[in-house]
Amino acid sequence: MDSIDLKILALLQTDATLSIAAIGERVGLSQTPCWKRIQRLEADGVIDRRVAVLDPVKLGLGLTVFVSIETADHSKDWLERFAGTVAAMPEVLEFYRMAGDVDYMLRVVVADMQAYDTFYKKLIATLPLKNVTSRFAMEKVKSTTALPLPAPPTNGRHLPATPPILSVVGE
Repeated sequence: MDSIDLKILALLQTDATLSIAAIGERVGLSQTPCWKRIQRLEADGVIDRRVAVLDPVKLGLGLTVFVSIETADHSKDWLERFAGTVAAMPEVLEFYRMAGDVDYMLRVVVADMQAYDTFYKKLIATLPLKNVTSRFAMEKVKSTTALPLPAPPTNGRHLPATPPILSVVGE
């Protein structure tokens, strides 16, 4: 990836509806080379997908809940069943396996407390859970889908496509 790729990514993170002509003009390319770069970034998996970001409040989904889950079972089979069940719940926008004092963290968006109670009952009925703790967001202070992009290379070299492999001295 070079500085032009990074500029294209920054533009697309801000507005994925920009035309190829508009993107090309802003990064100093004609349409065809610009389109080929975008296609390459998509083929390489750098651009995962292009979506519309919706306002949950305007859709009646005004309650965001962060759900911490502890389990006594850490087997692969349990995780596969739990992950499959949680992935099928449309209220769950994000699902992480954690390190530390909790095992899993979910970000859940629902209409209200009654809707969350329905979700909670469905969640605890799926598989045995040791502890479920819910934290309710009072205010969204920051929300973005834009990732912090690396600074463009200053020496004209390309950024590595994959992170370098580190080795431990003495092994």
